[in-house]
Amino acid sequence: MTNKIFKQVRKWLSFLITVVLFVSLVFTVFITISTKASGGEPEVMGYQLKAVLSGSMEPDIQTGSIIAVKPGGDMTRFQEGDVITFLNENETLITHRVSDVIQSGEHVMYETKGDNNNAVDPATVLSDNVVAEYEGFTIPYLGYVVTFANSQAGSAMLLILPGILLIGYAAFTIWQALSQIELKKPAESKAQEAVEQK
Repeated sequence: MTNKIFKQVRKWLSFLITVVLFVSLVFTVFITISTKASGGEPEVMGYQLKAVLSGSMEPDIQTGSIIAVKPGGDMTRFQEGDVITFLNENETLITHRVSDVIQSGEHVMYETKGDNNNAVDPATVLSDNVVAEYEGFTIPYLGYVVTFANSQAGSAMLLILPGILLIGYAAFTIWQALSQIELKKPAESKAQEAVEQK
């Protein structure tokens, strides 16, 4: 009875490991391909995934997390309290909260501030430099993976490593199956000998 339960548990564990490895392979392929296709940032159902590399928006947005932002639309629509992703003067993407909206003729500019910063950002943001709106979706720590996936070494490794793990696991499973067959052969031979002696 115990042996039967052990075999059942091992069978389910084997299935679970296979599923986890397969899902991780599909996920890493998706992240890598969508990153390359979108020119740097993966995209899911119209949302871009951005890696957060600083703690300026903590505690709501943790360093090393990824956030989903919605690009497009009228970039003059934002109000005080909205969180936007924009290009600063150094062409770096930043996600900060709008602290004030400044109307200057036909132009709309935003004063922004990181929730964890003591002061507002030194430069106002022209609405033309806003690329997306943050709508509250974040996954902690996954930003490190996305940043790594954007590098050449990361792209290669994330595509190759799950494949190697799957091949290794398949080889291990085949080796186990062959071992079981080899163990059964001597037992069957002994049983055959016993029958012949009778």
